[in-house]
Amino acid sequence: MFPHFTRRQLLQATLLLGARPLCAQEEPVFSTEVRVVNVVATVRKKNGSLVGDLNQDDFLLSEDGRPQTIRYFARDTDLPLTLGLLVDTSGSQRRVLDSERGACLRFLDRVVRENKDHVFLMQFDTVVQVRYPLTSSVGKLEDALAYVDSESTRQLRMRNGGGTLLYDAVTQAAEEIMRKQTGRKALIVLSDGVDFGSGGTVQDAIEAALRADTLIYSILYSDPGAYGIFGGRDGKHALERMSKETGGSLFEVSKKQTVDQVFETLEQELRTQYNLGYVSDKAVAIAEFRTIQLTARQKELAVQARLRYWAER
Repeated sequence: MFPHFTRRQLLQATLLLGARPLCAQEEPVFSTEVRVVNVVATVRKKNGSLVGDLNQDDFLLSEDGRPQTIRYFARDTDLPLTLGLLVDTSGSQRRVLDSERGACLRFLDRVVRENKDHVFLMQFDTVVQVRYPLTSSVGKLEDALAYVDSESTRQLRMRNGGGTLLYDAVTQAAEEIMRKQTGRKALIVLSDGVDFGSGGTVQDAIEAALRADTLIYSILYSDPGAYGIFGGRDGKHALERMSKETGGSLFEVSKKQTVDQVFETLEQELRTQYNLGYVSDKAVAIAEFRTIQLTARQKELAVQARLRYWAER
């Protein structure tokens, strides 16, 4: 819930919140009692094209139906980015893993700015494994990607069969890694969306991401023949729900759109975001989820942002 502010941003926020002006030698004063709710947003036209030139006055914001005043605003094209790359390595993804690995590497090579952005790599199947912790080195991530692979027959026997701990992976990534980070944060999930064996639910995964102020971008990549002639469960709905409720997007790899093209679209979206902050007009009496509604004044524009946030005492 609390974004990372630079010294200059703290000063601006302090003045916006009505604190006394500062003399030249004074340090900025920003009360710990002031709880700033951070909302990352993407705006599109009806044709789906991104809109990156809006200003603070172009947005309307409400919490639980009550209008709120936007006190902090920035276009996030240059702010540091923390990404988690979560790759489904269960048996159903075995035949698409090579193309996923290549596309991931090309995406990271274009997006990650050394010493500024950070990425961690996680894979999930019957177990959840962090393949590489947060780093800004694309070279180290490339080396780690080479080891992201499906379970061997021996591993499957040792683990008493296969599994796909999708929801547990998202929850673990949010709680154990993302919640400790500041600034812009997003999980990129490559999967067919079918969960098998998680201890938690899709709702648990969503709420963990919301508590960590983390967007989920889902890339639906299915192997039509992975589940035999009768097909398998449809995982699209779960991926779509995780992305929508956290403010991210769902992309689908198909004959019309390759995984590389999906990553290119995702890259554009990450570079065309807005960061808005507000202080709720209602004090927190109990810890709870509160709804957020962010819209554009121009009715023909669609705003994509998280639907709730965790109000914590």
